[in-house]
Amino acid sequence: MKHIFFVCIIMSLGLGMLPAQTVKELEKQRKATLQQLETTGKLLNETKKNEKVSLNKLNILNRSISERKRLINDIGTEITALDTEMAELNVQKADLEAQLQTLRADYARLIQETYYSRNSYAELLFVLSADSFNQMYRRIRYLREFTEYRKEQVRQIEAVQEQIAQKNDALLQNRQNKQEVLQLKEREHEKLARDERREKLMLNELKKKEKDLLAQQKKQQKKADELNSRIEKLIAEEIRKAEAAKKKTSASGTQKPSSAESAMTKEEELLAGGFERNKGRLPWPTETGFISGRFGVQPHPVLEHVTINNKGIYIQTKAGSTARAVYEGEVTQRFAVPGSNNAVIVKHGNYRTVYANLTEIYVKEGDKVSAKQAIGRIYCDSENDNKTELYFQVWKDKSIENPALWLAK
Repeated sequence: MKHIFFVCIIMSLGLGMLPAQTVKELEKQRKATLQQLETTGKLLNETKKNEKVSLNKLNILNRSISERKRLINDIGTEITALDTEMAELNVQKADLEAQLQTLRADYARLIQETYYSRNSYAELLFVLSADSFNQMYRRIRYLREFTEYRKEQVRQIEAVQEQIAQKNDALLQNRQNKQEVLQLKEREHEKLARDERREKLMLNELKKKEKDLLAQQKKQQKKADELNSRIEKLIAEEIRKAEAAKKKTSASGTQKPSSAESAMTKEEELLAGGFERNKGRLPWPTETGFISGRFGVQPHPVLEHVTINNKGIYIQTKAGSTARAVYEGEVTQRFAVPGSNNAVIVKHGNYRTVYANLTEIYVKEGDKVSAKQAIGRIYCDSENDNKTELYFQVWKDKSIENPALWLAK
């Protein structure tokens, strides 16, 4: 039974360390989601200046609902973690109180024994009745160690009392935290219900305009296809020129490069390697915002049986925002596409990033840029709730990648 009790204590103490970290991480995650929700809320408030129902309003509202659901789920997980931590703190506190009771009982017994012995001068007689000097010395040392042992018992009692006080403080803090997040959860549920009612009304209004939305979607897809085709041709031409230049500098009879990667210089290889190693950790091409259009084939938010094919991602942000480079590199292209504003291509070895829908461009071809350097101002559509949306792509040689997989979460 003693062994089982010991194992249980070890497990409870060991597990007690995990929820504390988990609660901290969940709290950090909750704050990050709240911050993102605040950003989305500001974009949504901007659209309220125009009472007209639009697809842009619906997209932002859908994003807000999604973020709020995630927040509520995070809060639920955090509450569970807090409950678990409090249960474990109570177990540890009970164990410490039992330990304290044992220590106090032992100390009381020592004090009692010491009192009776000192009353009869037993300690002095104990020393003087020794048969030899060595035995006398050992008895003196024993009495000193016994005195030190009593002092150590006092220190242990004080230490355990301090640990119990810490557990009480931790329990009080956890109860307060739980109460706060419970109230937050209730408020967020009310906001979610309100937003879902608004979403339903908005969706019904937009469905009455299916013909207009379909025509608008076809027009936007045509523009996107033209932009994507232009980007693809420019990148293919860059790669062709790089391969041709490499061949010219190669001595006759030597092995000739057969791909864009083999045409890279040592500096470009290092740049590409660094870019690749940072997959999933690259900074966003906007300071704030959210992905309003995901990569690949997506269902239309209103029109049934209609899909959207995105060759990159769309990031919606606040009006007046700038696009920024996600990694160091060289500007190789800056160009305009009628109806799609301006775009910039930045080369990172055999990788390239594309930033489109810019009204102003702050860099020129041949410029070396650093991570987070501003490269242009994003177009703000005053006729569509000041919608400010960046089109962003990532390419490896001639293959297009999902940009969302490269950006930091």
